[in-house]
Amino acid sequence: MLRPYIPVLILLVLSVAQAIGMVVLSQVLSPGRATKSKSSPYESGMTPLGNTRERFSVKFYVVAILFIVFDVETVFLLPWAVQARALGWGGFAVVGIFVFILTVGLIYEWKKGALEWD
Repeated sequence: MLRPYIPVLILLVLSVAQAIGMVVLSQVLSPGRATKSKSSPYESGMTPLGNTRERFSVKFYVVAILFIVFDVETVFLLPWAVQARALGWGGFAVVGIFVFILTVGLIYEWKKGALEWD
């Protein structure tokens, strides 16, 4: 009864073993000499300039959210484009409403100045 699940169990065991093996190998093979630049919390090892708690403008986050929204729109439109003929006019109407709502949102954000980087 459990015979069909044996490949899944094997895959699970191999995945866990690979993850554990990669962690162990990275600890064993990595050089352990800590230097001042390696211990620094910055990527390039340069001394930081200014305050590290600097606040970002809200517009930065608004643009990031807008990017995600329109990226997700693309994810929804690609499967529709593949099956457009099979879905017919009903599918076209639904996607048209979807795109219209997103276009109205984009125009609103544009008029509010959310895309301006002054």
